[in-house]
Amino acid sequence: MTTEKTNSKIGVFIVDDSAFMRTALSRMLASDSDLIVVGTAANGPDALQRIVPLDPDVITLDVQMPGLGGLETLRCIMAQFPRPVIMVSSVTVKDAQTTFAALSAGAFDYVPKELSPASLNILHIRDDLIAKIKVAAGIRRSKEPLVLPRKPPRAAELPARTPSSSRPAIVALGVSTGGPKALQEILPTLPADFSVPILVVQHMPSGFTGPFAQRLDNLCAASVREAQHGETLRPGVVYIAPGGCHMTVERSRNSRTTICLSDKPENQLHTPSVDIMMQSVAAAFGPLAMGVIMTGMGSDGAQGMNAIHRDGGFTLGQDEPSCAVYGMPRVCAEMGILNRVVPLSRITHEILQATHYRKASVS
Repeated sequence: MTTEKTNSKIGVFIVDDSAFMRTALSRMLASDSDLIVVGTAANGPDALQRIVPLDPDVITLDVQMPGLGGLETLRCIMAQFPRPVIMVSSVTVKDAQTTFAALSAGAFDYVPKELSPASLNILHIRDDLIAKIKVAAGIRRSKEPLVLPRKPPRAAELPARTPSSSRPAIVALGVSTGGPKALQEILPTLPADFSVPILVVQHMPSGFTGPFAQRLDNLCAASVREAQHGETLRPGVVYIAPGGCHMTVERSRNSRTTICLSDKPENQLHTPSVDIMMQSVAAAFGPLAMGVIMTGMGSDGAQGMNAIHRDGGFTLGQDEPSCAVYGMPRVCAEMGILNRVVPLSRITHEILQATHYRKASVS
């Protein structure tokens, strides 16, 4: 299948070994007037031969394909014809692991497909895929490099605010689109003897958060794990909220803090929700909380960051140039609730500085 691309529409090239998926994805994308499917391919070698003549703005790429697999095909694309690639992945441990490797190899983002070849229930990924395609295409058409520059924000962008003098006892971090790559960049720079727990909500489906936490744990000096209901928070541990569950905390009179996981409330756009996690942290820790909002579409986290800021905690936002999508941090910046805005490469430094980290001396 080949369709001529017009300048006004975003050209998408679909690569998937399943004829069912190629048809389903083509119909889904054709339902949006801003997109046009310029071609499809059933395998990696065919896709690589057709990228130059089709010149797609964005490529969707199946993770598991016979012969030249999705990860190998991605590496060839990034080396020979670099452009935004969105991985389309089944929700299996093997596919999740390959997906995170693909993000490290240069993929822009991913969408999960939870369906069998006999199922027509693919519309659940439509809005997510289309939104990510449009963001990815915008980056390419603006001629911005896929790896965005790390530069500090201009002083006029946001007035500096004085954070609470209290030393944070917990860090609550929210992130969405572009988050897996961003977390893989900053979390490995945390020291093993970091002094407070970190709670992370990354918008991610059930089945992905476990392998993601495992991958991060392998990359990091600090311990990273998928959060479990009822476990006690420990200093220096990074807790990833499981997909499909909201993560909150409960703090007892003796300052023992435990994690609570629940599918309630149900009326949330995202599960897990950054807002629900951060509001819980603000309620439990008050001025001893630190909130960090990073790259992502939408506004999840704005209410939670506002709660932390209102209760005297320290709030930190990722700057626009280093965000894959400047959505969630933008909302917080426009609300005037950020104490500081820094590039991605400075986030770990700010966390360590706020928590008064001192490297343990060697005896």
